[in-house]
Amino acid sequence: MSAFFRKRKLRYPLIALLALGMAAAILISLWSEWAAGIFTLLFTLAFAMAWVTEKRVYEATEKHIETLSYRMKKVGEEALLEMPIGILLVNEKHNIEWANPYMTSTLKYDTLIGESLYTLSDDFYALVKSEGSKDTTITLGGRKYRVYYKADDRLFYLFDITEQVEIETLYHADRTVIGILFIDNYDELAQGMDDQTRSNLNSLVTSLVNQWGENQGIFVKRISSDRFMAVFNESILKELEQSKFAILDDIREVTAKDNLALTLSIGVGAGSPSLVELGGLAQSGLDLVLGRGGDQVAIKHPSGKVKFYGGKTNPVEKRTRVRARVISHALRDLIQESDQVFIMGHKMPDMDSIGAAVGVAKMAAMNKVKGRIIIDFDEYDRSVMRLMEAIEGEPDLFDQFITPEEALADMTEHSLLVVVDTHKPSMVIDERVLQRMERVVLIDHHRRGEEFITNTMLVYMEPYASSTAELVTELIEYQPKHEKLSMLEATAMLAGIIVDTKSFTLRTGARTFEAASYLRSNGADTVLVQRILKEDLETYVERAKIVQTVEFVGQGIAIARGESDRVYSPVLIAQTADILLTMKDVNASFVVAERSEGGIRISARSLGEVNVQIIMENLGGGGHLTNAATQMPDVTIEEAIEQLKAVILEDDEGGANE
Repeated sequence: MSAFFRKRKLRYPLIALLALGMAAAILISLWSEWAAGIFTLLFTLAFAMAWVTEKRVYEATEKHIETLSYRMKKVGEEALLEMPIGILLVNEKHNIEWANPYMTSTLKYDTLIGESLYTLSDDFYALVKSEGSKDTTITLGGRKYRVYYKADDRLFYLFDITEQVEIETLYHADRTVIGILFIDNYDELAQGMDDQTRSNLNSLVTSLVNQWGENQGIFVKRISSDRFMAVFNESILKELEQSKFAILDDIREVTAKDNLALTLSIGVGAGSPSLVELGGLAQSGLDLVLGRGGDQVAIKHPSGKVKFYGGKTNPVEKRTRVRARVISHALRDLIQESDQVFIMGHKMPDMDSIGAAVGVAKMAAMNKVKGRIIIDFDEYDRSVMRLMEAIEGEPDLFDQFITPEEALADMTEHSLLVVVDTHKPSMVIDERVLQRMERVVLIDHHRRGEEFITNTMLVYMEPYASSTAELVTELIEYQPKHEKLSMLEATAMLAGIIVDTKSFTLRTGARTFEAASYLRSNGADTVLVQRILKEDLETYVERAKIVQTVEFVGQGIAIARGESDRVYSPVLIAQTADILLTMKDVNASFVVAERSEGGIRISARSLGEVNVQIIMENLGGGGHLTNAATQMPDVTIEEAIEQLKAVILEDDEGGANE
């Protein structure tokens, strides 16, 4: 019965109606045959009309579906063959089995069938090797495509985004960039000039900067005697990067002819649509450059990424000591407001770190406040070990040295922490102490890096100084004279200066000798310094073995390496780099060796022609123009050397990232 109805395309509502009618006719026939006949006739007519209507609707619906199905199939075929979307099917060997006409015509092939996928572009390789579906952007035939890959079907969809990429490129190239130009030593030079000479200097600098702006298409406005504002776009910024900001060299060289030696620092804010944010980035970049000694450019983005250019000259030594006096008085007030002073240097403290810490502890004593030096007694080199052995002979001085755990237990909210010889939180002996302390003072002589101790009450950073011990010595001279430096305290500070200046041969200014003279007059023992700094024969031989491995990269750049699977002390690595720098035709030296904590350490030295600070910063380290280092975890010596060579070549071609 059901098959009979389905054959005649009778719908279930009609079947139900027919069954209901038959049942009603039977019931009515029981009551009256005449009434049953009339009901049956009327019901039959109604059922027939419903059947005809249902059939017409059904046939119309079927016809509509067939038409729609045909049209959808046709549209699908046309989309597959005619729409501007590339489609590629490949086999297991990654040869093309089928390509739609759009892809063939776009790439100007008679046929793509049989061609290797990698013949079109090597970028397909990464997509094929990835698991599951993935998308990327590749270049084919000079046009950009966003490619979607379905690994299960070995199917590629290619969408032409050339115009979109061009619009994005134009947008980024036209984005506004703000720069702040600062003449580093204008005030100091202008102090001793008469009005005519100062006017000539202003005219010269303004002419140079305006000419540079006109040549590069930059709007430049002088906003003060030593400051300019520059507005340009990112396409111009790219050109400036390619020229390595030649304005730095122009200002330095032209003014040097008149014995003025002016240098320029530039902070650049880029990568943001907000003018307010760009201005803040430019000022932040300028602050960063000035903290690094000036004569540089810092390009800063909202992400925190910073790129440096320049830095070819050593920071100019300040002729006056006014800042040292002001800082000393401010530090005196902070010490006197504290219940105790904690002093902390960097990990693996060297002679400068220990000497500066001893000096700050003496400043605390001069102000009748207890000073305590935080140190890890298991982490310092041999020369510091000899100094610590000498200090152990002075119980009053040795008792000032404590462990980080003791400091954490004794500190209060009124305690003061003075960080010396580093400004990076990751480099201090114990970050817990830094995080717990609310009152922090920073004294350092390194060029400022992007990583910096924040929330400090007082910062004294002078990149021109030879050492932190030199800075602390100057500060001591302005402290109350309740107590004098002891012989060992003065010797420790002098040792720090001698080590960092390589016996007064590098980064040594007039104020360095003044500080050394002050320490000598307070009993510093130069003979004891030499005893502390003496080395043994074994160390000398180890250095010689490393020197034998030297290879040259570029003009006058020497790279030496230690043996694999052998740990070298940081001091030995640094001393080897110093020795390489004394060799003929060596302008910069790099020594790569394994660290006891794992990973690789690189010590870098330069005579000034090569900025080793920027090179080391690009590998995660820092330091000075002529003296820098870095630590690289989870790499081998060979990998570290390859990365070092790549950065050296990059620095030779352009700027360095941080």
